Amino acid sequence: MKRLYITIFTLLVVSSIYAGDPARKGTTGADQLLIPVGAKGIATGGAFLSTLSGLESIYYNPAGLDLSGGTEAMFSYMNYVADINVSYFAASTKIGDVGSFALSLKTLDFGDIPITTVDFPDGTGSTYSPGYLIFALTYSKVLTDRISIGTNIKVISETIMNTSATGFGFDAGVQYRFREGISIGASIKNIGANMKYSGEDLQGRTAIPGTDPGTVGGTYQIVAEEFQIPSYFELSAAYKYNFNEQNDLIFASTFVANNALEDLMNFGLQYGYMDVFFLRGGYNMLLSETSSESIFGFTMGAGVDYNISEEISAVFDYAFRDVKEFPTSNHIFTVKLAFQ
Repeated sequence: MKRLYITIFTLLVVSSIYAGDPARKGTTGADQLLIPVGAKGIATGGAFLSTLSGLESIYYNPAGLDLSGGTEAMFSYMNYVADINVSYFAASTKIGDVGSFALSLKTLDFGDIPITTVDFPDGTGSTYSPGYLIFALTYSKVLTDRISIGTNIKVISETIMNTSATGFGFDAGVQYRFREGISIGASIKNIGANMKYSGEDLQGRTAIPGTDPGTVGGTYQIVAEEFQIPSYFELSAAYKYNFNEQNDLIFASTFVANNALEDLMNFGLQYGYMDVFFLRGGYNMLLSETSSESIFGFTMGAGVDYNISEEISAVFDYAFRDVKEFPTSNHIFTVKLAFQ
């Protein structure tokens, strides 16, 4: 069994060798995969890779899902940038000693976009709205009291009017917990085949050169270029310090090695009171000297975990993320119900 743990961790570390190339900016697609979800994870800057558990862990490190030990349902909403809203729904359950399974869905709402043409540059009066969604199946299992593993299998769909692209992605993660309050985690995200657009809107008609204007000459087919999905590797460490039975503090940092973006260092902090009330903060720092500052600044948030009964608990989390170059910042709301 120890060889299995070593093999999984080694594969995750080796994969980072191919990451961190800002020169490849703009060469990948499906960037909705990079939009984080969940107020708890966003408020702590995405740094809690080794400590998140339950449904909050699916996006960051699926290895934490099985730590919840019950059935959960979660909904999260974020106003992103450029009037784009992100909704996320997930549900999970534990099946005996087999492990935990979850289904999740992330959708982007772009609003109604006016349709313009050469003859009507101000709009035809009609509108369209792109449909971007990610559907995921997650499996996680606690192998020992210290080690847990998990994986996501994702379907990525993008639709713009009569043109669409579909792809598949794979995530894998591991968490290791020391007895001294120290934990480490690693994950690899968005490993999958290239995506490519196709559909009726890539077909058109053109006139034969030399004929009268308006004469229909034939049809043409636009051949769309394939694009990769944005893969990356993360390695994280966290330390939890208990002041007493009621107060604790968790500090975590995560190194993010991106395949087609700058590498990042994420930092997060959480103060907890009686495991009921939480205050959180975080920051993302670019590691490339040739790059400008990230458009996302500091993050902060708070949360309440309230036990309705011995078997049911409700969680409400809020997060704020500063956004530069845009008139509005991100506000994230998350509600979760847990059944033991």
